[in-house]
Amino acid sequence: MAADNASSVTEFILAGLTDEPELQMPLFFLFLGFYVVTVVGNLGLITLIGLNSHLHIPMYFFLLNLSFIDFSYSTTLTPKMLMGFVSKRNIISYAGCMTQFFFFCFFVFSESYILSAMAYDRYVAICKPLLYTVTMSPQACVLLMLAVYGMGVFGAVTHMGNIMFITFCADNLVNHYMCDIIPLLELSCNSSYINMLVVFIVVTIGIGVPIVTIFISYGFILSSILHISSTEGRSKAFSTCSSHIIVVSLFFGSGAFMYLKPPSILPLDQGKVSSIFYTAVVPMFNPLIYSLRNKDVKIALKKTLGRKLFS
Repeated sequence: MAADNASSVTEFILAGLTDEPELQMPLFFLFLGFYVVTVVGNLGLITLIGLNSHLHIPMYFFLLNLSFIDFSYSTTLTPKMLMGFVSKRNIISYAGCMTQFFFFCFFVFSESYILSAMAYDRYVAICKPLLYTVTMSPQACVLLMLAVYGMGVFGAVTHMGNIMFITFCADNLVNHYMCDIIPLLELSCNSSYINMLVVFIVVTIGIGVPIVTIFISYGFILSSILHISSTEGRSKAFSTCSSHIIVVSLFFGSGAFMYLKPPSILPLDQGKVSSIFYTAVVPMFNPLIYSLRNKDVKIALKKTLGRKLFS
């Protein structure tokens, strides 16, 4: 079936973010700036955590993986998006489109579940501090990360299975700056409400389950914080969680806005704008939010820069 699809359409044209000629170059430099900050920020955070032994604890193990995921899925999408601003026709092959779509799904699902793993880590640290080293042992952290990437594979394979059984006809203009499920389904000749239902179910698993986990974790965390008698202890616990809450709100808010509303309520052009948030803005902000609001990361940065300058 997939072979028939490939023979009917061998390439797609990505419509891009806008067709206004005067906006192409300003948007190119804007998103190039976003991408440079994303790459430097996330690779910098990975390096910083790797070089500083006092950051080799579960919280930063998850943060290192979050940075890897952010860097990877930004790299999956942004270079092709930038090409769209400077080329007359942004063409992507059928195989290239499916590959981009697979890795996009994999990294977005992985990001959803690593954010819930980070919420669980904060829950154990604040609500069960005496059991923290046992509960969040290195083996437990590795198992959690395997589950995170396992859900990434589940999301990617399920969405790919949904796409593989539809046929693309003459029209090959994808109304987006990337290969995504909803604009691809709009192009197909034989997609039905079943395909859209599968999208809704898979996205609900990808967004709904982590959000429920995060809400439950933060419900317990809030209850514990309110029972802390000292103001200093309470503010320290709040500051530990605040960075994570900001990241979760940005990522899940924009994702839910794009996928969990019927197309009639949210036109695809507006959907493109909301998808910029979780494909370009969130990967850029994550390292900034976690480093600027985190004392340990600031100390590690000063120590690392100090070592470099001294040597």
